[in-house]
Amino acid sequence: MKNKEEASVLNDLLHITNDRIEGFAKIEGKVWENYPDVKPEYAKLNSLARIMKNELIDLIQEDGEEADDTPSVAGALHRTWIDIKNSFTIGNREESTIGNVIFGEKAAAEAYQNAIDSGKLSQRSLDIVSEHLKHIKDSYHQFSRMSEYKNE
Repeated sequence: MKNKEEASVLNDLLHITNDRIEGFAKIEGKVWENYPDVKPEYAKLNSLARIMKNELIDLIQEDGEEADDTPSVAGALHRTWIDIKNSFTIGNREESTIGNVIFGEKAAAEAYQNAIDSGKLSQRSLDIVSEHLKHIKDSYHQFSRMSEYKNE
């Protein structure tokens, strides 16, 4: 039973990580004209999200469970809503896009923290998920700085 509970928590995080990867793909090219100095940092964050995805899949499979390697329905709905909202945005779409990324990264950090606090993760999973949370928080702060930089 413990393996199934842990795999369920890890699959939830896998969905969130897939949402992040799809979200990063949506902003690629939309922001870099105004933020060329952070493009290398973005590439690093995107690459790191893919590594995190693979680590989650490995943890789930180590438990003898099946990884559900899809984005979440909520994430897909959120991206669709953002597309619709951005089609009506007057003004700076880049700022709106960055704001949406900040919102998503904050939500991902909260979900990862909830997973850590759930008590359903083995020590090995807890160590890896805690490291992922650190990376997500770093990403959140990076995009927050972009937003602050643009507003100066």
